[in-house]
Amino acid sequence: MSRSVSASIVVRADPATIFDVLVDPSQHRLIDGSGSVKGRLAGPPRLYLGATFSMRMHWAAPYVVKNTVCEYDEDALIAWRHFARHVWRYRLEPVESADGPSTRVTETFDWAPAPLGFAYGRLGLVSRNTAAIDATLQLLKVLVESRQVRTPARR
Repeated sequence: MSRSVSASIVVRADPATIFDVLVDPSQHRLIDGSGSVKGRLAGPPRLYLGATFSMRMHWAAPYVVKNTVCEYDEDALIAWRHFARHVWRYRLEPVESADGPSTRVTETFDWAPAPLGFAYGRLGLVSRNTAAIDATLQLLKVLVESRQVRTPARR
């Protein structure tokens, strides 16, 4: 039985442009589809493997969570986890597009490493994170594509 959920979206931008958003914790609030991320509290301005960063959160009540970057491949992959050990992962893959550079972004919520992961379904965390992933990917697409300057294709 899989202990992860994921979804993908194609964003009209190169992987480096999207990765720059994902490695900047101050922008996570702008792309958070769960509505729980309220802002960066501490940490580096650009994430790297092993970096720790704290975020202000709110889900039923305000709290702070400290994350650690546990997977990192420049312009291709970043993942982080906190004390509960479940992982949020973003994988970026360039795709062919007539509209210019495009990237398939796959976000995954992986609770396999979490000692209490067996209870996530009953607690509603799986369905909650599935919906949040879809919303996050839409927000990421709008944010990145709205920052792109595009010239019309020549015919």
